[in-house]
Amino acid sequence: MMIIKNVRILGGEPVSIRIADGVIAEVAPGMDAPEAIDGAGAIALPGLVDLHTHLREPGREDAETVRTGTQSAARGGYTAVHAMANTSPVADTAGVVEQVWRLGREHALCDVHPVGAVTVGLEGRQLAELGAMADSAARVRVFSDDGKCVDDAVLMRRALEYVKAFDGVVAQHAQEPRLTSGAQMNEGVVSGRLGLAGWPAVAEEAIIARDCLLAAHVGSRLHVCHVSTAGSVEIIRWAKSKGWNVTAEVTPHHLLLTDDLVEESPVGAYNPIYKVNPPLRTRADVEALRAALADGTIDIVATDHAPHPVEDKETEWSAAALGMVGLETALSVVQEAMVETGLLDWAGVAQRMSALPARIGRLPGQGRPLEAGEPANIMLYDPTARTEVDPSAFASKSRNTPYEGMTLPGRVVATFLRGRPTVLEGKLV
Repeated sequence: MMIIKNVRILGGEPVSIRIADGVIAEVAPGMDAPEAIDGAGAIALPGLVDLHTHLREPGREDAETVRTGTQSAARGGYTAVHAMANTSPVADTAGVVEQVWRLGREHALCDVHPVGAVTVGLEGRQLAELGAMADSAARVRVFSDDGKCVDDAVLMRRALEYVKAFDGVVAQHAQEPRLTSGAQMNEGVVSGRLGLAGWPAVAEEAIIARDCLLAAHVGSRLHVCHVSTAGSVEIIRWAKSKGWNVTAEVTPHHLLLTDDLVEESPVGAYNPIYKVNPPLRTRADVEALRAALADGTIDIVATDHAPHPVEDKETEWSAAALGMVGLETALSVVQEAMVETGLLDWAGVAQRMSALPARIGRLPGQGRPLEAGEPANIMLYDPTARTEVDPSAFASKSRNTPYEGMTLPGRVVATFLRGRPTVLEGKLV
């Protein structure tokens, strides 16, 4: 038995939470015990769920492993992550997704749910073994070629039709490849000044519009990865107004950072730490994304945690890898962008970072309310803390964060996976 005392569930009045056998046994004020964990001042939220994490294993263990990636996740308050398919070998067969699933069971500090590739080798030519992955021990329900777009409309239609049989969802990386060939950053005033090839918003928006229509036509579930433009928001809002089964995510970095940083970062222009896919967009796009997350047009926050070794980022802009790490800073960035601006309260944060991601990913034991009888997947968070981001302190093997040296609000105090502490006092257990 364990008692966590003096915590404020979703920011409410202080209570104690009694845990027994991995389940919340009781929630009531005043409970105490000699070895109770004192959460005074902390907000209790359901353990966070990430629908979009790159763990890199197998194949790129120099950047991240299942162990280090889930250590990073636990430090960020996560109790479940979805591991994307662009590993080496690609997670396009039952064998590979089961390998990732078993690594999660053996080494992870949170639940690991593999995402299956939509096409063989992420090459966009032939559907992968969707049914076999769904029937495997990993029970895959989310399929994505993330990093690449399923740009063939016929293949995308077939994938959407196929996953209906087992209530799966296709998570699309919306990027028309012919419109982004050679693209380096958001197409706009800054790209023009810097002489970098532009990445137009329409390359994202055209694919989202097409896929919303396809999902409606076949009656299937579509999830749109890392939405980044105001135009994309309007297309998704229109699709939802039709009652179509479309969900969408936004990353923390697209809620906070803009393409101006490529020109005016603290260390000068062309810093590849800001090179990401999709690219950082304009302030108007950021405001539209925040509003869409607040009103439910965008359903969830997903990190797109994309670790890279130092040599892949500390190089000239054109050769640098795309991506940022994000698991350990995600909630702080959301607090900065959404809570401190009055756009979301803590109940809204819990819905968008825990309950809805679990629902989209079909994880019945995650994202549950902190009530008696529910799994004890819990994170404690101190919203009053202010912390300077130091990537050398990350649990992740990689350090490619755009927030280095920034002071962000909040600190994850503790994380519990089915009652077992994985983080206490901000440190891994």
